[in-house]
Amino acid sequence: MVGMKVTLRLRMSAHDAHYAGELVDGARMLALFGDLATELLIRLDGDEGLFRAYESIEFLAPVFAGDYIEADAELIRIGGTSRQMRFEARKVVSNRRQDGFPASAADVLHSPVVVCRAVGTCVTPKELQRAPKELYMPGLPAGPAPTAEAIVTPESTESDVILTAAIVGAELTRAQTKYLPITPDEIGDEAARCREAGAAVIHLHVRNDDGSNTQAADRFAAAIEKIRAKTDCVIQTTTGGAVGMSIEERAQPLQCKPEMATLNCGSLNFGDDVFINTRAQIRGLAAAIRAAGSMAELECYEVGHVEEALRLAAEGVIDAPLHFQFVLGVPGGIGAREDVVRFMQTLVPTSGNTRATFGVAAVGRFQQPMTELAMRLGGHARVGLEDNIYLSKGVLSEGSAPLVARAASYARSIGRTPADPTRARQLLGLRAMASVASK
Repeated sequence: MVGMKVTLRLRMSAHDAHYAGELVDGARMLALFGDLATELLIRLDGDEGLFRAYESIEFLAPVFAGDYIEADAELIRIGGTSRQMRFEARKVVSNRRQDGFPASAADVLHSPVVVCRAVGTCVTPKELQRAPKELYMPGLPAGPAPTAEAIVTPESTESDVILTAAIVGAELTRAQTKYLPITPDEIGDEAARCREAGAAVIHLHVRNDDGSNTQAADRFAAAIEKIRAKTDCVIQTTTGGAVGMSIEERAQPLQCKPEMATLNCGSLNFGDDVFINTRAQIRGLAAAIRAAGSMAELECYEVGHVEEALRLAAEGVIDAPLHFQFVLGVPGGIGAREDVVRFMQTLVPTSGNTRATFGVAAVGRFQQPMTELAMRLGGHARVGLEDNIYLSKGVLSEGSAPLVARAASYARSIGRTPADPTRARQLLGLRAMASVASK
């Protein structure tokens, strides 16, 4: 049940104000976290349990009387009696408090302000754990951030959602790689766990035994063999590699003739580096992907990358159906915001000969809200430690599967069904793979 989440929203009253008549005591946020922890324990164990300790607490912004606070708690690790949780409180409505405005003026914050974060551990003694595991209640996903208009799943939206698990990653520090699968056996096992959690596609990078990045075809072949032995997932190899790799290096995985391969559709300031991908190089990789018999997944880190992908389709360099992956929140790339997703979605063809689907991958703390937004808007989602390595060690040690499980739980809560690999191939327009689908 890692990934179970509960949430609440309430208004801070004048009674909550502790300093200068308006400022709310930070302990009020911790009281909310305590209520959320209790609900999680009741849903998990059938008992209120006890709060043992906070591992970390961050007070990040002031809270005033009249503010509306939305707080949630997420279960991130389960021991024999211990339950570790992550908490976050956000200000979603704020009084204006400016000269020239009446005292009753207030605003909905379209970008909620995080006011407090914490990680804590609760305990439920074994003799008080009443809920049988087969009867555990499902987690309650957090609702969308308040907006001017209600967000609903469109009636025409395909109910099935494709979840992609990015389990290895390229642009990570050497220290972070200890949390990732490295050997082919480890990659195969992690792919199987993600498949069981609800993933239909495995987005694949590989590494040398020492954890360094590589695009070597033999390393990809070994990993793919192990994945194929354990799961029927669609395998999507990268041709992005890492910053500084040559086009020849990046194209090596195509020797394995994967079902899908990523095509980065432009250059990008990538953190402190620059990821170079000229238009000629993009077209060269597109031709190589086509020659390998693979489908190109169009990775777009900027709006201009979407436009470039549409030009490739118009030129006949890539074939329909198209599948876009909007990668948001990379330092140097486009931001991870709702208005960005909505705008980029408008560029995706929905009719005519160029049929297309889209998914969202967002980095760090943006992964969960942005992929959940994509699912509400009818798109698909990529999750996993490649994009979300910032998480606490308790989650990292469990790999990417908990992140897939959390996304799958959210999808079901809004009426969408995580597609199995066979259904994902149908939605993407991939050829059926009888030898794989029979496993």
